[in-house]
Amino acid sequence: MADVTADDGALRRFLHGLPGVDAVGLQARAATLGTRSIKTTAKAYAIDLAISMIDLTTLEGADTPGKVRALCAKGVHPDPTDRTAPKVAAICVYPDMVATAKEALAGSGIHVASVATAFPAGRAALPVKLADTRDAVAAGADEIDMVIDRGAFLSGRYLAVFEEIKQVKEACVRPDGSAAHLKVIFETGELETYDNVRRVSWLAMLAGADFIKTSTGKVAVNATPPVTLLMLEAVRDFHAATGVQVGVKPAGGIRTTKDAIKYLVMVNETLGEPWLTADWFRFGASSLLNDLLMQRQKLGTGRYSGPDYVTVD
Repeated sequence: MADVTADDGALRRFLHGLPGVDAVGLQARAATLGTRSIKTTAKAYAIDLAISMIDLTTLEGADTPGKVRALCAKGVHPDPTDRTAPKVAAICVYPDMVATAKEALAGSGIHVASVATAFPAGRAALPVKLADTRDAVAAGADEIDMVIDRGAFLSGRYLAVFEEIKQVKEACVRPDGSAAHLKVIFETGELETYDNVRRVSWLAMLAGADFIKTSTGKVAVNATPPVTLLMLEAVRDFHAATGVQVGVKPAGGIRTTKDAIKYLVMVNETLGEPWLTADWFRFGASSLLNDLLMQRQKLGTGRYSGPDYVTVD
């Protein structure tokens, strides 16, 4: 695989040599997997698994330390009336809120994730993006969610995108040699074709991505089942070719328990049980958690909660 990234021409030939995506087949497969019926005990397991995979997120200009602390408290105990509810995987915030989240989550085992690299547009010079990443890591971020330069990718400057990911990955390394995990966001709603999604998935994984992520949640089209399925298949094929395991994170637009379970079925059918863990699959969501909690209570009590059962984030 080292030869593949030796120069721009080699990388272009490799990416354009990947099999073309059968759009009709991909959409039909995703639709079929979405019809699987999960009942009773299996549904209860799936709900708890989905909760444990959530990156609970606040990425607003009006974020305050108090809001971040409240979100962290919810992540630790999503349902204050039921301490058996699992905690979430991570709290995701802007870099300037990392220290606040890290302090609030001390001892909880929940990771702090931070968007960096001029999120969500990614329109900044590389030194600025690297400084953004280093600042977040220095503040205590366990995970970095970077955005690729979609303009560079769409104009065919693949090696530039590859090198940027690689340098951000290097910026994730701490002085002691450990490193924050790197999630690479594609903003698939702007990539125009399924073929581009397959190409960018391989490009990011070749550059060292620990996770590949669909979206920022800040555009009209975010995660969709067909696109996520395509990324899962790319991860499967990359693992078969290299032995390297990479995680997947659909983000944006996943709001209901029914939708979350559909995604878990896709993971199980495409990648298998090794990926059915928060170490290798995440949901980028906030409103999803509330629906999961209400469905969880419905399974336990036989009745739906009122609208004040969960907090509004």
